[in-house]
Amino acid sequence: MELTKNALTVLERRYLAKGENGEIIETPEEMFRRVARAVAQPDLNCQPDKDISAVEEEFYNLMTSLEFLPNSPTLMNAGRPLGQLSACFVLPIDDSMEAIFDAVKQAALIHKSGGGTGFSFSRLRPKGSTVNTTGGVASGPVSFMRVFNMATEAVKQGGTRRGANMGILRVDHPDILEFIDCKKNNADITNFNISVGITEAFMKAVEESEDYDLVDPSTGKITGRLNAREVFDKIVHSAWRNGEPGIIFLDRLNKDNVAPTLGEIESTNPCGEQPLLPYESCNLGSINLVKMLKFNDDGAEIDWDKLAKTVEKAVHFLDNVIDANKFPLEKIAKTTRMTRKIGLGVMGWADMLLHLGIPYNSEEAVALADRLMKFVLGCGRRASAELAKTRGAFPLFEQSIYKDGPPLRNATVTTIAPTGTLSIIAGVSSGIEPVFSYVYIRNVMDGTEMLEVNPVLEEVLKKRELYSDELMRRIAEEGTIAHFEEIPEDIRRVFVSAHDISPSYHIKMQAAFQNHTDNAVSKTVNFPNSATVEEVAEVYKLAYRLGCKGVTIYRDGSRDSQVLNLASKKSGDDEKAEEENSSGPSYVVVPRPRPDITQGMTEKMGIGCGNLYITVNYDDYGICEVFTNTGKAGGCPSQSEATARLVSIALRSGIDVKTITSQLRGIRCPSTIRQKGMKCTSCPDAIARVIEKVVATNGFHEGGASFVTLASGYQSGDDSNPMSQMRACPECSAKVEHEGGCVICRNCGYSKCN
Repeated sequence: MELTKNALTVLERRYLAKGENGEIIETPEEMFRRVARAVAQPDLNCQPDKDISAVEEEFYNLMTSLEFLPNSPTLMNAGRPLGQLSACFVLPIDDSMEAIFDAVKQAALIHKSGGGTGFSFSRLRPKGSTVNTTGGVASGPVSFMRVFNMATEAVKQGGTRRGANMGILRVDHPDILEFIDCKKNNADITNFNISVGITEAFMKAVEESEDYDLVDPSTGKITGRLNAREVFDKIVHSAWRNGEPGIIFLDRLNKDNVAPTLGEIESTNPCGEQPLLPYESCNLGSINLVKMLKFNDDGAEIDWDKLAKTVEKAVHFLDNVIDANKFPLEKIAKTTRMTRKIGLGVMGWADMLLHLGIPYNSEEAVALADRLMKFVLGCGRRASAELAKTRGAFPLFEQSIYKDGPPLRNATVTTIAPTGTLSIIAGVSSGIEPVFSYVYIRNVMDGTEMLEVNPVLEEVLKKRELYSDELMRRIAEEGTIAHFEEIPEDIRRVFVSAHDISPSYHIKMQAAFQNHTDNAVSKTVNFPNSATVEEVAEVYKLAYRLGCKGVTIYRDGSRDSQVLNLASKKSGDDEKAEEENSSGPSYVVVPRPRPDITQGMTEKMGIGCGNLYITVNYDDYGICEVFTNTGKAGGCPSQSEATARLVSIALRSGIDVKTITSQLRGIRCPSTIRQKGMKCTSCPDAIARVIEKVVATNGFHEGGASFVTLASGYQSGDDSNPMSQMRACPECSAKVEHEGGCVICRNCGYSKCN
């Protein structure tokens, strides 16, 4: 198999089966064999006497060649006891306490199985409404989002990752202004992506700067009016501030609702690309477009015949996944099998363009995207129709929008999903996103650094005798090759990165793929930090005009301030300041806020004067809090509390854990050392030992994120702070990328989504 070192790392860390003690018990080839065998089995449902060994081999070759990969839950769970193969689900939330907490329970079961959930909170009565059954007052949708968020916090996916959620509220809900601001604080409702459900009527009102009605969903009565343009501007400003909320166009989702008799589409999965009816799930997979190229002396060209055959095999694979799936709820199983929706997408689009010599930000690329996705959709529909001849159409076909045409096995065939970890395994660019960075510097286990270069760029530079490690390190620092004059212009023109591309071309590309996608397209429009609110507004309006179903944007550096890892490269302003003041700019480390929700452990440690109870708490960024309590026998409670408080501040300021524990370890207290059998030499020593145990148990390496500010007046969290950067990976502290409507770490494979 053609697997890179990073692909192997991600597979070993997240996908390969492990034994009781956490040891890896299968190879990548064995994983793909396990998946192929399990997914081939449903062929026997239609042909009980069929020899399915050939089908198994076809699926195995499809994956090991890296021509196609299914979504992560399928790779992780197929052929194993859990057997849950779907990536995304949508659950309804009706306006009653029973329904709300039923949904909380159902979501917990889904997260436990490795899936993500989407919710519309639009049916819940607004804040302050009277509750007739109790005479009380309703707390509103946002308060219940917090309940779901806390429930998600308590459930780990596979013991390593929290579940992802999408929360949607209609723009005409009376609580819409509170919803828009509910993630103003980046530390709030952290387990949700949020989007405003936009209607066509609202967008027309925006264009005319007219007022629109707010409607109480529980009574259907108009409760007030807001100016549409002012609300739109508020959405835009919030997205500019920290990337949320996104927007989805509800009327467009329902215009393409294949089975309207099942209900109205109210929500999507956590990344926005899969609109689903209540209790539906979707099974996703992606074709590696780089493998769909053929090369000759003149360069590369698309192998359309191979692409057609790959689409046919992939549709067969994904249809089988529906029957091989062990759904977490029987109602989900029933609803999913009524429509049999699949979502076949692509990855490696940017790399394909590089091989073809076509700049991502060109009309030629946009036109090719339209042509290619039209071809994929056509082949996919034909493959689904062929399956229907032997397996039958999806059960709701006669009630669907396709009832007058040839029978189809699947109500939907295509989706452009984020492919973060899948694209790492395949060794190609993610989804339909442009290349984010052409060179990465990875920290290897022994502390050495390793260059990872985009293979297409590496090949071109070596062919032109331009390649050098020194140049690659400079490119890694810059993040783009646009300003490297030693690289010929024809190369720079083609090898554009995400931040070299204007937001309008991001949207044009998304719209081109959306033209021929049954479901929707997951993509992030990346803005530079200097982007204005007006530029974000223009992108939202362009997405509306070009027929997109939703938009996710991210302005570089707008989420969280940089983890304590100051870049060596100084800006021009910094250098000027240093010239004027020989002491240079002064940096101040500000502890990040204590999170609202933590988890941890408490241990009783025997000390010379009794027992000391030590609690160590942590969140996604690492250990964030230590506090102590002494037993009845006494001790030095004030000293222990002071030590714990200072340790907590140091940890939340990003100080390395080992640095802290090395200062505490071995401190000796006479009352402790004169007693035999003590596990510690003092209260500080006991605190250090418990911290080290938590580090060893959870694999934490650093104290976690902090805020970095300039002493010359910048404030923590201030968008004008020149040190503000994108958030670090909560698992390995490397930079994360915002792409495909999601967050992905290219260093370790961490993904916020599935």
